[in-house]
Amino acid sequence: MNKENLQKKAKQILDANFNEDKGFTIPCEGLYPFQWNWDSGFIAIGFAHYDSNKAKREIEALLSAQWENGFIPHIVFHNDSDTYFPGPDFHLSKLHPLASKSHRTTGMTQPPVLGFVLKEIYDIVDDKENMLNFIKQNIDKVFFNHQHFYNHRDPNQEGLVFIYHNWESGTDNSPIWDDIWETMDPPNYKFERRDTTHVDAAQRPTNREYDYYLHLIEIAKAHNYDDAKIAELSPFLVQDPLFNAMLIKSNEALIELYEMIGDSEDKISTLKAWQEKAITRFNEKLYNEKLGAYVHYDLRNEKQIEHLSSSSFAPLFSNIPTKAHADVMVKTLIKKFGGEDRYLCASFDPESDRFNPKKYWRGPIWINLNWMLYNGLNNYGFTDIANRVKEDSITLIEKYGFYEYFDSRKSVTENAGYGGNNFSWSAALLLDLLKD
Repeated sequence: MNKENLQKKAKQILDANFNEDKGFTIPCEGLYPFQWNWDSGFIAIGFAHYDSNKAKREIEALLSAQWENGFIPHIVFHNDSDTYFPGPDFHLSKLHPLASKSHRTTGMTQPPVLGFVLKEIYDIVDDKENMLNFIKQNIDKVFFNHQHFYNHRDPNQEGLVFIYHNWESGTDNSPIWDDIWETMDPPNYKFERRDTTHVDAAQRPTNREYDYYLHLIEIAKAHNYDDAKIAELSPFLVQDPLFNAMLIKSNEALIELYEMIGDSEDKISTLKAWQEKAITRFNEKLYNEKLGAYVHYDLRNEKQIEHLSSSSFAPLFSNIPTKAHADVMVKTLIKKFGGEDRYLCASFDPESDRFNPKKYWRGPIWINLNWMLYNGLNNYGFTDIANRVKEDSITLIEKYGFYEYFDSRKSVTENAGYGGNNFSWSAALLLDLLKD
């Protein structure tokens, strides 16, 4: 498929998945019928290339469900659907006294991408004045969200925020979490999975894994989604390099945008203070010399989780590593993930016995992590390897379609596109990768 046809198909997917009435985009039909937080950010970047009004509506729809304390949830249930579990009746966000009164949501969040998304869409659109006016109307909500993280998700006041659920990481069933599951013994919940009616169960988390996921939500619900109680009691308390890198990248973007807007000195100085503390601590605490990249930190058990994943390289996107660390990280990336028989970049270390090339975040390639990696490598001048990531991403979509995730092995002969098809962020970010 040539470039024009790919772009045309990507736009068709985004337009078909957009809910004109409610102003948001589903990730894909059937499997994900609601609005997801970080999906919407990436989707807005795609829309900015050809329909800036939809980009704005996407962001407005997400922010319309922001809680009164600044929290932005990971799913907004704008509509009713019985094709997804767990739905609004399980999550019961209303347990929190400051939850959105107008929308049903979850009580967890996702990597905070909105700050840098606002900057990306400003850079993309032609009518800068119009977009800057839109940003002026919404930027304080994003700042308020960051303030919530630093006030309520950073118990050590060290500039690194925690996640209390694997779904908050965005990398839902990553092998990173296996060691934490071993410390838990949740009940066997009775529930009806909906995802496996749309997608082969071999490509999805197991039922037992869902027991862990549901148990963490039940703990949070028992304490009305109170962050302080969760920090005290949840067996899952992690400082995630991807999540914190997205927050740092979004801080950086907010500084630039507030400087453009003007008359925002207080917020700029607050953001700069957060940045300095966060980047320093990130490098001290999350870099692993032995592995040559960043790793997750188990805050509950006070130790690094020593596994490499695509999240290990996300800090490149956020300008966090020193040049020396970046050099080492690229060597690690090529050595571990970049063999000639592979596309870049698998979501988990292909040399690990936990690697599974078909199973969601246990190995497949995801276009959003590749998009960040491409931009991050370019930040540090690694243009050759950046272009390889870009070309691999385009090739996978060209070859297999606009899937949710892809097998990294070049030897696979069957269709190596997995999960949901006509997936919105794969379409949106392909448009951005093709922009040159």
